[in-house]
Amino acid sequence: MKNNLKVLRAIHSITQSDLAGKLGVSRQTVNAIETGRFNPSTLLALKISRVFGVGVNDIFELEDGE
Repeated sequence: MKNNLKVLRAIHSITQSDLAGKLGVSRQTVNAIETGRFNPSTLLALKISRVFGVGVNDIFELEDGE
């Protein structure tokens, strides 16, 4: 699954640590999501979309074959 979480963080000037605090997860979890090593749960994806005020589909996108 592709995501543009890093881009959204940059646009909103939010660090990985700041985002992690807002989501109740570790900075390492945010990093793992950004690098594609971890796909967030539905609940976590919804929390991320709420932080940035966009839809989940605006952050996460299925790749071909998924």
